Amino acid sequence: MKCIVGLGNPGKKFEQTRHNIGFMIIDELAARYQLKLKKKKFNGLYAMETIYGEKVLLLEPQTYMNLSGESLRPLIDYYGIDISDTVVIYDELDLPLGKIRLREKGGHGGHNGIRSIIDHLGTKEFKRIRVGIGRPSIPQPVPDYVLGTFNKEEQQEANAVIQKAADACEAWMQKPFLEVMNEFNR
Repeated sequence: MKCIVGLGNPGKKFEQTRHNIGFMIIDELAARYQLKLKKKKFNGLYAMETIYGEKVLLLEPQTYMNLSGESLRPLIDYYGIDISDTVVIYDELDLPLGKIRLREKGGHGGHNGIRSIIDHLGTKEFKRIRVGIGRPSIPQPVPDYVLGTFNKEEQQEANAVIQKAADACEAWMQKPFLEVMNEFNR
């Protein structure tokens, strides 16, 4: 079984914010397979379906970003999902909007959602899809920027990167992550 986790914050207030791009990608994947994230357990919303002959679980933790590991750990324990079969999707300030980077392991890079997952899993060795949201073009506190919405000029690029990250997830459902990295890390 594979687990695809998109990070974000729950609630209407945060729905279309840059920090919630992980949720937007999970929503895109769910739409592609006509799934509804309606299971509510482990402080998360999730759906499970067999896709390309393998069970796939889509998860949006509802713990707020900084506590994401509190949702992921009990869920993968309950379903017996191997950490190597888990990918976490999250926003990345240090990548320009429209770029994605896939990695098989790494540190938290200052991202508190990833820090929580590392703490709860007890390892840095899990797959990630970092989704570029860029840095603010005008002086602005980082929390205000990540909790803001994409402006009109950014929206088309944001929509394209959501599609690209969802495509990478679909590719991973069918082939090894290393091959997917080689295809999408350009």
